[in-house]
Amino acid sequence: MLIRLAAAGPAVQNALMHSSSRTDDLLRIRRVLESVAKMISGIGPSEVSVSYSPNGDPVTALDRAINHLLHESLPQGGEGWLSEESRDDLSRLHASRVWIVDPIDGTREYVEGLPTWCVSVALVEDGEAVAGGILNPSTREMFVGTVETGLEILGQVRVKQPSEDGSRSRMLVSRREHRDGKWDSFECSELTILPVGSIAYRLAQVASGYAEATCTFEPRSEWDVAAGVALVHAAGGRIRTLDGASIRFNQEIPKLQNFFAFGKDCPAFVPKMCGVTINP
Repeated sequence: MLIRLAAAGPAVQNALMHSSSRTDDLLRIRRVLESVAKMISGIGPSEVSVSYSPNGDPVTALDRAINHLLHESLPQGGEGWLSEESRDDLSRLHASRVWIVDPIDGTREYVEGLPTWCVSVALVEDGEAVAGGILNPSTREMFVGTVETGLEILGQVRVKQPSEDGSRSRMLVSRREHRDGKWDSFECSELTILPVGSIAYRLAQVASGYAEATCTFEPRSEWDVAAGVALVHAAGGRIRTLDGASIRFNQEIPKLQNFFAFGKDCPAFVPKMCGVTINP
């Protein structure tokens, strides 16, 4: 199944002059994600070796294999590279175009056999996430998009059913934050809080309209969210920090202290409830 969603407004019209080159960027993303899907087809978590970092996070041989494939396929002359699984080369700071990737966002979910992990690929130009792709191999969903071309969803697409939670909006949050009770006070008659492990996958679901918002009050790395930011923008949504600022990527320290994403049709009460200022 293929679904196309398009953003709208002056920003899109101004960007159309780059549509030809952006289509080429999107094709590179789509092709590499198709290659990743082919490579890992039929490989289960029990077949992959797992080690643990000093802070207790799992790292798998599959993370490294996907990272190698992405690195061999994406960067071209003069383009920078930032990945969770690569040593940070600060020469990226002098590149106008930088690939920011997370070979597996949600490694813990992958190891536990949960279908909420994904592969995340973003292209950043001059600090802005301009193209993104997210692949969920478990559900066979692929989300790709740019502001110029809109959002495309390929595969088995999840559709929000009105009967599931009535007219309530959905906020997707991290499993850990949900388990720790950090979102208990936000649950109300108008808002359903749902835990989903991968923030990249949460962003893709907001872009697709399956949920109205996702956010985190905890620091995140740029590779966790860059592709999802591109997709939310491609679908006409908005990304903000707690103080209402927009997000800039390819920083020397690639960290975001907090992060909020609101879908195109997100009701105004949701950002207000989170304490986020959204300017018209």
